[in-house]
Amino acid sequence: MAEGYRIVDYKTWKRAIHCEVFRNHMVPQYCVSLELDITNFLPKIKKQGYSFTFAMTYAAARCANQIEEFRYRFMDGQVALYDRIDTSFTYLDQETELFKVVEVKLMDTMEEYVKAASEAVENQKEYFTGPPGNNVFQFSAMPWVSYTHISHTESGKKDNATPLFDWGKYYKRDGKILLPFSVQVHHSFVDGLHIGKLAEALQDYLDRYGRNYKN
Repeated sequence: MAEGYRIVDYKTWKRAIHCEVFRNHMVPQYCVSLELDITNFLPKIKKQGYSFTFAMTYAAARCANQIEEFRYRFMDGQVALYDRIDTSFTYLDQETELFKVVEVKLMDTMEEYVKAASEAVENQKEYFTGPPGNNVFQFSAMPWVSYTHISHTESGKKDNATPLFDWGKYYKRDGKILLPFSVQVHHSFVDGLHIGKLAEALQDYLDRYGRNYKN
């Protein structure tokens, strides 16, 4: 995948001190779980015949790309800011019950993305094609459990700043359809404020798309 980025000038970067403080922590990544209201979004996706996995991946990646802090990565000891982050998601093989990791570029519209993701899943036969690129968001849905918290395996690499998004089994409560959703980030780049911005932007997108299909 094409990589458009610029190396950050540490001398003028407003977050330089905060980055260094958290970068030196034993485990600088942290995870936050929350609920999303998909009451309007889910029936629209079903009506369009879209995979919920592909649709949610697109929605989350689109919204996260709008927040600069989610596009920072470590690169050869330096900090890089990417122009755009693409997607990497797990997809279950129903026969073997094993998953494969598929990378798909983020498209301008959900329709284009869902089509590209469907083709990528169909064409990729290998479970793994290599380590994910630096310019992806990772997604690993777990639609069998309505969780309230989730944790992840750790590689032990402190400079692994790739955000990881998950969601669980959606459920009904008080007339609404709710989705457990989580995001793991690197604290050198992403604070709770930025996760709050993502949650707000994503909920707004799900509501708007559910009402009028607009991308």
